[in-house]
Amino acid sequence: MEKKQKKAVALKYQPHKDRAPKVSAKGSGRVAERIIEIAKEHGIPVKDDADLVEVLAKLDIEQEVPADVYVVVAELLAFVYTLNREKKQKV
Repeated sequence: MEKKQKKAVALKYQPHKDRAPKVSAKGSGRVAERIIEIAKEHGIPVKDDADLVEVLAKLDIEQEVPADVYVVVAELLAFVYTLNREKKQKV
């Protein structure tokens, strides 16, 4: 059985500037591993969601997340905000 190649998509969102989150990086294999490494090096939370990655990987870099995945991305942002809040409380 063939092993599936790892994929990763990074999002950026600046609430005062962007209408919606945008794809800032994407890749598979070694590129995906590096995206994850960089995120972890900078304390950026990483969420493993293969279905969401499949949808987001079809977008171009700098393309806004489409409205039909807003709910899932909102859940992802809530996850990140919760982690950030917990991290600040520990400091």
